[in-house]
Amino acid sequence: MSMPFYVSPEQLMKDRADFARKGISRGRSMVAVQYADGILLASENVSQALHKISEIYDRIAFAAVGRYNEFENLRIAGVRLADMRGYAYDRRDVTARGLANAYAQTLGTIFSSGGEKPYEVEIFVAEIGDSAAEDQLYRLTYDGQVADEHGYAVVGGAADVVASYLSEHYQEGCSLTEALALAVSALGRSTNERGETDDRVIPVKDLEVAVLDRTRTQPRKFSRIGPARLERLLGDRGPSTANPVEEGADHPPGTAATDASPDDPKDPTDQESGDAPPLQDPVAPPAPPPVAPPQDPSAP
Repeated sequence: MSMPFYVSPEQLMKDRADFARKGISRGRSMVAVQYADGILLASENVSQALHKISEIYDRIAFAAVGRYNEFENLRIAGVRLADMRGYAYDRRDVTARGLANAYAQTLGTIFSSGGEKPYEVEIFVAEIGDSAAEDQLYRLTYDGQVADEHGYAVVGGAADVVASYLSEHYQEGCSLTEALALAVSALGRSTNERGETDDRVIPVKDLEVAVLDRTRTQPRKFSRIGPARLERLLGDRGPSTANPVEEGADHPPGTAATDASPDDPKDPTDQESGDAPPLQDPVAPPAPPPVAPPQDPSAP
């Protein structure tokens, strides 16, 4: 009879942590920045169908990096928990702290369990209050640890490089435009094979950005920022390096002429949720048919 292979608990936890960190680092970074009127969440996402940033409740947002199927299961579970708690008690009883604790218990149980692999995810749970001092931002790691962040936070990808850039340039009480420019610039920071910092310009169409805006009059404070509004807020950032071969000869890459064709339909995401669509002019009545002038009977 052969003896079973023994692995110490310390080595087992180390191997599971290395496995989760390696999977998370292969993805793109996610940035959360607090500004004067709320919290901004931004990430690079080339997929138009899969969202990394979503709404959970009236004032609460969820954002994650890693394996999509795993953090999507966590998001759905959070939505169900928030709906049940708000229905059974009161909507004010649904808080980001309660959801973060529930996520921490789930992630910690899965990580310490030997029956399944750990989740390769890192999560943001954000909630805005009536003032900036009441805003809450929680960062959860793959093993269930919870960190209460202030000002800014980064998960996934090259988190160290992005966080270093944010620590040097972040200013408390900045505007939405300043916070967005800072977040997008930080997401473009990366390191090359030699360990040197390498900057790039992320195309607007590859950005996923949403905000929790306390100035919105609707009870739901979550709002996505579409590509058209992103271009207005970011302004001219120079040529994009995403697709250097597909641009035409008339316009440099990254400009509005190459990003959107005049024949393309209007982007429906260029409108915040809850806002009324712009009014359109009524159809003008058709012009009357031309009438010939009267003729003089005495004329030859």
